[in-house]
Amino acid sequence: MELYYYSQLDKQQQRIYQVMKNGLESLSLSFDVQRVDGKELSDIFNKLKLDCPEIFYAPTFRYSYYEDSTLVKIKPEYLFDKNKIKEHQLAMNARVEKLARVVMDKSDWEKEQYIHDFICESVTYDKLKKQYSHEILGPLGQGVGVCEGIAKSVKILCDQLSIPCIVVISENNPVKNIKYRHAWNVIRINGVWYHLDATFDNTLGKKEVRYDYFNLDDKSIFKDHEALIYKAPACNEDNYFYYKEKKLSFTKQEDVAKRCQQAIKKGKVLTFHWRGGYLTKVVMEELLQVIAEAAKEKNRHSQISINWQQAVIRVKFMEEQIENSVKMEDAYEEENEAALIQ
Repeated sequence: MELYYYSQLDKQQQRIYQVMKNGLESLSLSFDVQRVDGKELSDIFNKLKLDCPEIFYAPTFRYSYYEDSTLVKIKPEYLFDKNKIKEHQLAMNARVEKLARVVMDKSDWEKEQYIHDFICESVTYDKLKKQYSHEILGPLGQGVGVCEGIAKSVKILCDQLSIPCIVVISENNPVKNIKYRHAWNVIRINGVWYHLDATFDNTLGKKEVRYDYFNLDDKSIFKDHEALIYKAPACNEDNYFYYKEKKLSFTKQEDVAKRCQQAIKKGKVLTFHWRGGYLTKVVMEELLQVIAEAAKEKNRHSQISINWQQAVIRVKFMEEQIENSVKMEDAYEEENEAALIQ
């Protein structure tokens, strides 16, 4: 299990973290830790919750202290009574073990894809903001979740499959109409760290599983994600980016034309990534022309959706008489409909 945030704390903070962890795991009604200010206590608690998604039953805590005391009394607020928590723990352990068992002998990249696809195919984004949707209980138990619950579910499955994985959180940005904080994962595949945002792919993939946010480097992810609240390992490579790995990342227009022809022949949707320089308006217009010509040759019409920030283009070829259409995609749109990490 990757206890990344624990490793970033100083010695005193680590002692507080350990006492909190032991107290929460034993379902204590209260326990004492060394006295630090409330913000620091909250910070340590939040980092513990990000490191340990299995502690899904204690979303927050209250604390009190005497003026001259060196200790603070922590009182966790549990979602359920003890028996119900234990019941949920058994169910979650069984669920995680069962899901992970299927890919135990696969490569780390294949395990990662399996986890990502499970989230995209089995979890519905929760617009009703239920409390358990912020924890693994939502996605793994109820099939619904917001970004925090989804990222924690990815982590607990990665932990089970011995893949180093961190839950990261970014700031909100009201100026850009990004109302809430957002959570996703940083994951290590073959010794290299990458960004994996299963929530954004879940939001985009209404008709099929999308991989626009599968193993991005820092430069790519921060095109449409805000700065992180807590520091994470640098992600400097994109060698295992899904579309690159699957040879669906093109630098030449003739490759796009060829893949369009193949997609029409097989009756399939084509989703590809463009890395032949910046996706400017001019470049996009040229690509749209290439796609339209490939469609016309086979008496087809194209429906195109574009994730501009990540330069990912989805093309569906239709037989019926429709106007060629182009739609801009934004994974943040749905994300902002739910209040996420407060």
